[in-house]
Parts: sequence; C-alpha cells; structure tokens
Amino acid sequence: MSPQLLTIEMTRLDAGRVRLRLTGDLDYDTAPELIAAAAELHGDGHQQVMIDLTGVTLCDSSGLSALLVVHRAAGAIRLTGVNAQLQQMLDRTGLSELLSAEAAGDDDVRAIG
Repeated sequence: MSPQLLTIEMTRLDAGRVRLRLTGDLDYDTAPELIAAAAELHGDGHQQVMIDLTGVTLCDSSGLSALLVVHRAAGAIRLTGVNAQLQQMLDRTGLSELLSAEAAGDDDVRAIG
C-alpha cells in the first residue's frame, strides 16, 4: 500500500478559533506539515485549535509528536475524530489524560490545554 499524502484544510470558526481537518497519513514524512500549519496559526493570534482527525488513515509516533508540538504551541487544542488506533497509542503512551479526545462518531468534544 502506498503512503497517502497529508492534506490540511483550515477553517476559521470564529474569533480566536480555527479547525484543521487532516486527511491522509500523519507520519514521519508529513508531521512537519502539521507543525508548520500550526506555527502559521500561532502568529495569526488564534487561541484555540481544533484538529479533526476523522480522515487520518495512519498516525505513527512522529504524528503523535507533532500533535504534542501543536498542543504546546497553541496552549489549547481539541482533537476530534480519533480512531481506535490513535486512541490506543494515546492510552499506551500515557497521553490520554493530556490529549483527551473525541472518538470518531462521538459528539462530546472536550477541550484540552
């Protein structure tokens, strides 16, 4: 199976909030794209970033690291659409508490930060 490129769609929700919708693989090759997108937002004055992971087909340790970098830079992020593989990775690494997230299909979105 060939790797999927990562696409990041940015939507400004309202004052101080933005959503990044990721599609494809969040891995060693694509994690810098997420970090760069988040860095642009930081300079733009956004206070809360929602990261929609519904379209993410693979997330490795580099992708998880990129999510942590975004969390540290933004101060407050929300993860939505977390699939079972990523939730298991969050649980195994002990990051479930820090990066509490909405599972795919779950309506309850919890803020982190």
